[in-house]
Amino acid sequence: MLSAAGRDGKRRMVERSRFREYGYTLARALCRLVGVMMFQVRCTGHGNVPPEGGVLICSNHQSYLDPVLVGLGFTRHCNYLARDTLFRFGPFGWLIGFVNAIPIDREGGGLRGLKETLKRLKGGEMVLIFPEGTRSRDGNISPLKPGFLVLARRSRVPLLPVALDGTFDAWPRNALLPRPSVVRVCIGEPISPELATTLNDDQLLAEVESRLHACHAEARRQRFDERRGSR
Repeated sequence: MLSAAGRDGKRRMVERSRFREYGYTLARALCRLVGVMMFQVRCTGHGNVPPEGGVLICSNHQSYLDPVLVGLGFTRHCNYLARDTLFRFGPFGWLIGFVNAIPIDREGGGLRGLKETLKRLKGGEMVLIFPEGTRSRDGNISPLKPGFLVLARRSRVPLLPVALDGTFDAWPRNALLPRPSVVRVCIGEPISPELATTLNDDQLLAEVESRLHACHAEARRQRFDERRGSR
């Protein structure tokens, strides 16, 4: 039987039109094709993804490619957060609105976006966030900002650590456009709500950071092995 969160999640999925659901599935298939051809993207750890219920995905952030390439690792619908100003950019704004991205108003504190994020998590959906707060300047993981802990505490959903490596080389901060690269994505073991309640904020932040670093090390190792094997 489905849990309460799972039943709520199914009800929320029904709220989306079939057109949007099919469109999301088609967009994911096209992105997967491009991801494999241009970035040789591979993902491991699928078995760690909870099959139902709300999930807060915590990923490192190397480039603009990250939301799409991390999302390819899931068969479930993945919700994304985006600055509200991005919704004003013509076709791109329409696209992120079409896939139900959550607008975040950073200048206004982002309270409205946080409420919507919490609503979706409690409704049994998956939401991707980048706890570093911004893209990496060197490809390594920067110290995590504790703001996401509010969502973790209030939603009481699993925290799923995910790390990718290779998108910094594909599209660093100073580059205008992406270039071919090898990308690996590693999905780690989730932190259960029960475990989270036994930890204070500093301990929980450290636990997420530790698991994120472990996933990143594994993704980097896989990428190194791939590049070494292709020589």
